[in-house]
Amino acid sequence: MNKTAIIIPSRMSASRLAGKPLLKINNLPIICHVVNKAREANIGEVYVATEDQEIVDVVRENGGKAVLTGKHATGSDRIFEGYKKLNLTGINYLINLQGDEPMINPEDIINLNNKMIENNINIGTLGTDLKNDSILENENVVKVVTEKKLDANNFAKAKNFFRKNSNDNNLNVYHHIGVYAYNVSTLEKFISLQQTKNEIQKRLEQLRALDNNIDIMVVLAKSSPIGVDTKEDFLAIKKIMEYKS
Repeated sequence: MNKTAIIIPSRMSASRLAGKPLLKINNLPIICHVVNKAREANIGEVYVATEDQEIVDVVRENGGKAVLTGKHATGSDRIFEGYKKLNLTGINYLINLQGDEPMINPEDIINLNNKMIENNINIGTLGTDLKNDSILENENVVKVVTEKKLDANNFAKAKNFFRKNSNDNNLNVYHHIGVYAYNVSTLEKFISLQQTKNEIQKRLEQLRALDNNIDIMVVLAKSSPIGVDTKEDFLAIKKIMEYKS
């Protein structure tokens, strides 16, 4: 039987909003909201991997599990160290759930995991329909271009990821949701590769896979949650989540 673990990379030193994992919404730090969403998916154990002891302490104080790692350039590198340090056994798939997505839909995590297992996919991620054309020029929103149109029953190979000014004529372009699922052996191969020039210039770690001819399959998500990249994002999410409660 295939087993999955969710590991959430997190750090205090985010360039655009330092300290964001511990910013509070409804008196609970953002990172703990993400842990709770991951638990709701109920597909496996949930851990936070972080280079900051204060994040470890907060997660544990709120009933979560966390592991301290070294410093890493990307989240995928961090979750693999976390996986090794946790000495997890019998795990076939790891899901990298971003620590700044407190409004992620657990159903989308479940669907991605199911597609990975049913189709023996090596790397999978999520995309959803663009809400409006202005998103194409918003560098804080990553877009993914797929080989064919997505629907609820299929998935498609990613052709490219970009932040702004793609030359793909806006055909099969989706809002990329930064959740990744990896076959463990593929993740080990991925993190052994050097960061590519393309990845560094565009600040998109998934381009390392495409640059090395490793396929990424995209699954359609039901919703497009706001990620916390800026103070404005945080205030918008805080307003939405505290209103709902």
